[in-house]
Parts: sequence; structure tokens; C-alpha cells
Amino acid sequence: MSRESTSRWISGGRISQNPRVRLFCFPYSGASASIYYTWINYAPTMVDICPIQLPGHGTRLTELLHNDLQSLIKDAYIELEPYFSDVPYVFFGHSFGALFSFELARVLRDQGKNSPEHLFVSGHGAPHLVDLYPRIHTLPEKEFRERIGELNGMSPEILKNNELMELLSPIIRADFSCCETYSYCPGIPFSFPITAFGGLEDKHVSRNDLEQWKIHSTVATDVRLFPGDHFFLHGNVENIVRVILRVSLQ
Repeated sequence: MSRESTSRWISGGRISQNPRVRLFCFPYSGASASIYYTWINYAPTMVDICPIQLPGHGTRLTELLHNDLQSLIKDAYIELEPYFSDVPYVFFGHSFGALFSFELARVLRDQGKNSPEHLFVSGHGAPHLVDLYPRIHTLPEKEFRERIGELNGMSPEILKNNELMELLSPIIRADFSCCETYSYCPGIPFSFPITAFGGLEDKHVSRNDLEQWKIHSTVATDVRLFPGDHFFLHGNVENIVRVILRVSLQ
């Protein structure tokens, strides 16, 4: 039997009465929780699927956006902490979502709360690595759209639609601001495993970038590569979920 989440941070997905594990899914920059709505089709009912909805995104469009990661994590921690205490859980985050889930896991650990059983990071190099790409969240609109287009995460038709971009651009800029103003602070490695997913044709995140996640866990870190570019997750949902479940349900 499923029940509705009472948290505005969890949109769609599924929360069961007696799950074996709860999977939290963190979106990439500019995306809403809806990118994970289909994941319930590939997971048994013993697995909760919890797509994370950020303020100012999707069903929370009227709320204020966050421009820095720490304030975002603070709010997420306060709101979501009850969902981490009753059932074993794992985190999955793609790109910005990987960084978000990593730092949220650190806060939970440092506050003495239940930690994830596993951290699945996707399309993002290890957080201690220096970002060599120029910042884009402060660029003029024309240049900003050009850079977004280079990432291949949004169709040219949408980028050329001025009315739609007036709505989307502030959301994407806020998320990029969270990433680009982020400053890594060294900390104690996790005692749970990390699996890093990447795209074989991703020009922005290399295999070596993914392998560097190993310094953030005292347990062996695994790297899995899939066909596709930086947004490979959209074409590999079933296989990605299968890997997550194989590890999480052991």
C-alpha cells in the first residue's frame, strides 16, 4: 500500500507502508522532480522512490529560489530528516544533484543522524576537484543560453523560446549559482560505499573525475559508465535503476 508524502520536498514517486529501502533522487540544474517520475516503473513496491522537488522548481514554482548550496541543504535537512529515520535509504543525484546529495549526507552524518546506506553520484566529478570550466550563472542572457546549449541538456527550440526562457532562465541560473559558488571543505570520509555513474561520451566529466570519489569513502568505490553524453541518465533509466536496486537490496 502506498501513501502520499506530506513534504513539499518530495513530489510524485511512491512511499509505501513497509518498504525495505527508500531511494531519494536529486535532480540536475534547472530540472524538477518530474525527471524521476518514471522510476517507479522499474522498481518493486518494496522500494520507495522519492523524487526531490527544490524550492522554485516544478510544483514549488511560486517559492523563492536558493542561490547557494548551504542554505538549500539547511532547508532540506529540516524538512526531510524524518524520512531518513524510519527506513534504510540511499541517495542518487545527477550533476548538481550529486553535489547536493553528497553535502546533505555530510550534514546528516555530522548531526549524528542515520546516514545513507549508499551514495550514488552521477555525471559529476568528485567534489574536491577544481572546476576548470568558466562560471556561467552571471553571464548575459545570450551567452548564458549558448553555454546551456553546449551542455546539450535543453533543446534549441526551448532555448530560442523567449517566453519560456523568461521562466526557466532564473531557475537554471540559481542552480548553477549553487554549484559555481560551492567551496569544498575537507572532511571525514563516509563509512558507506559510493558508486559513481558517468556517460561514455560526456565531455565535461571524465572517468578519472568519477574515480576520484574514492577518497570520500572508506569503502571501495565503484564506477559505472553508460552510453551517452552528460545527460546519459535519460536513455539508461532501466539499467541505472537495476544497478541501484541490485546494490541496495543485498
